[in-house]
Amino acid sequence: MSTISATPEVLGNAISLAEQAYRDIRDRLIMLDIHPGEPINDGHLAAELGVGRTPVREALKRLEIDHLVVSYPRRGTFATIVDITELADVSEMRRSLEPLAARKAALVASADERVELRELARDIERLGEKDVDKRGLMEYDLSVHRLIYRVAGNPHLEETLIRLDNLATRIWCLVLDKVPSVAGHIVEHVELLEAIADREADRAEALALGHITSFEQTIRAVL
Repeated sequence: MSTISATPEVLGNAISLAEQAYRDIRDRLIMLDIHPGEPINDGHLAAELGVGRTPVREALKRLEIDHLVVSYPRRGTFATIVDITELADVSEMRRSLEPLAARKAALVASADERVELRELARDIERLGEKDVDKRGLMEYDLSVHRLIYRVAGNPHLEETLIRLDNLATRIWCLVLDKVPSVAGHIVEHVELLEAIADREADRAEALALGHITSFEQTIRAVL
């Protein structure tokens, strides 16, 4: 099961080959399908994605800005190492920005977006009826956050939070087998999505802060 391919970020208007390559490679890096430290062959990636090398190379340049890949002269491009010590810095920023995004989303979401928020909440409520592994649960986590960021209506806030969430997700994926209950963390999103859909800005803000704090505590407990 994969929810990333249908996340709100990739729905809507058609996107360029470079943008699609960027998103596909980015999500492989986030989910550690491309292992930390692994060399990246642009020709192989282009063949796998069904695009030319130029879109892949453009994507890799953007991914270097995102701190997901690193390039060395005469050596090539590699997936970055997952640095656990970044957790504190990433969490510090997310504790400020995630509540802001949740509040803004609750205040400015359109009627259609509120329907979308409720539909995702109902889908998560039905997780108990599905055979979803830990990876699938992490994909749901990405879906929720990317939807909230988009609905907040501030592209600069959205871009910043996507980058931070990507780095946080890589850390989580690194310790995923040690986390006792990923499902419980994902189900927390139901209340948050409903608060945003119900225009409860204060509640949404508080729930977002609690969610990020809980995430950091969960990761630290297994390190």
